[in-house]
Amino acid sequence: MNTEQARFNMIEQQIRPWDVHDGAVLQLLALVRREDFVPPALKNLAFVDMELPLLGGQYMLTPRVEARLLQELTLHKHERVLEIGCGSGYMAALLAHKAQHVVSLEMLPDLVAMARSNLARAGVYNVDVREGNGALPPGATASALAPEERFDAVLLSGSVAELPSHMLSLLKPGGRLVAIVGEEPMMRATVVTQVDERAFRTAQPWDTLAPRLSHFAQPSLFRF
Repeated sequence: MNTEQARFNMIEQQIRPWDVHDGAVLQLLALVRREDFVPPALKNLAFVDMELPLLGGQYMLTPRVEARLLQELTLHKHERVLEIGCGSGYMAALLAHKAQHVVSLEMLPDLVAMARSNLARAGVYNVDVREGNGALPPGATASALAPEERFDAVLLSGSVAELPSHMLSLLKPGGRLVAIVGEEPMMRATVVTQVDERAFRTAQPWDTLAPRLSHFAQPSLFRF
């Protein structure tokens, strides 16, 4: 396989047509070697428009969804970012190139080890991969976040049925949270911006489907 041609085709045939037009994002996708973050047995599928299985029943998102989530975050080099669902570390590597520091949470010890190894091998050193449950509020046992921690941007690298209210408390004023929210057959990319200490602005600019993040609550299906 011609790796560079496959990378070019991924960007030009999958990602750019999916309304990813930020030149910095597109350049970054050409720079960060996605194939170095997929399981070795799946390297030939690194640029295919599909979710790739990881350890413990987790998945890498499709390249076009990763790219569009990154575009929605509108990151700046001085910013501190939280990712929930580190997986293999690929999205953390993308975030790290656009931000000052990234904290990435992952529940599964084997994936924590995999992500740390992948990031070190790629020369990405401004990511703190922590083992912890990103569905829990800061300060709770197993959350891996201190109560006082706040971020300029928060990314959920997977879908949730609904956003827990404590997620918004993680944002600094002007901070953005990006997640995929909803139920099949339609989930929506959701961008929440903290306008001031008490006000938030929400947009849902596009629809997609994505695997669930673990341990986030499912709403009751009962209706009265």
